[in-house]
Amino acid sequence: MLAFVGAMAFLGLWELGHYLTPASARKFFPSIGEVGSALYVLFAERNFLHDVSVSCWRIFVSFLAASAIAVPIGILMGSFGNIRALFNPTLTAWRYLPAASFIPLLLVWFGPTDQAKIALLFIGVIFFLISLVLDNTTAIQKEFVEAGLTMGASRRVILSGIVVPAALPAIFDSMRNMIAVSWTYLVIAEIVGAQDGIGAVMMRAGRFLNVDVIMAGIVTIGALGLLTDLIFRGICRALFPWNVERRS
Repeated sequence: MLAFVGAMAFLGLWELGHYLTPASARKFFPSIGEVGSALYVLFAERNFLHDVSVSCWRIFVSFLAASAIAVPIGILMGSFGNIRALFNPTLTAWRYLPAASFIPLLLVWFGPTDQAKIALLFIGVIFFLISLVLDNTTAIQKEFVEAGLTMGASRRVILSGIVVPAALPAIFDSMRNMIAVSWTYLVIAEIVGAQDGIGAVMMRAGRFLNVDVIMAGIVTIGALGLLTDLIFRGICRALFPWNVERRS
């Protein structure tokens, strides 16, 4: 109920802002109805569904690739001090490099291709995800590991049977948060040389000052991000019901 009230308050402020804007400048701050109309035209007449599909494909391919590398590395760094000492200083430094600064380099390497866009989304996520998984792994209760050692379990058994299951719910939460970050990089990734995708549609609209189309793209990205978050939460509830009960 409170979420509904909050959403209505936001929409009300949006509509109020539109009508408080001078009439000569209202096209630069379109109303909810105008953005909804632009969204309808995009889907009904301009094959926007194809652009949405392409953007989703770029997001999920890059995120799955980043997760496939970041999760095992983060778990190993969180479990073994030597591996953490070897990689952590370098990976920490990489976190401070802005992903957008790699655009010229990626264009040189891959050209204006899908590989360049996916690589940018990959770079924007992987180093932060490694750091989060490392923190998730080191945060598990030491009593679990000590109990395993007391019972004579090997390192492999402790890692696979104690550390990974104990850290997985938190790791899944970190992945959910980082895919939200990946959505924020989408428009940056699709700015240069993109012929399709939500970001490319928004950039073309910007050249003709079609603000309603730009805002329709923003609304679409927000809706897709929210849907992704709900899917992650649903999977998390299905896989780790004890963690949901503990947090509630």
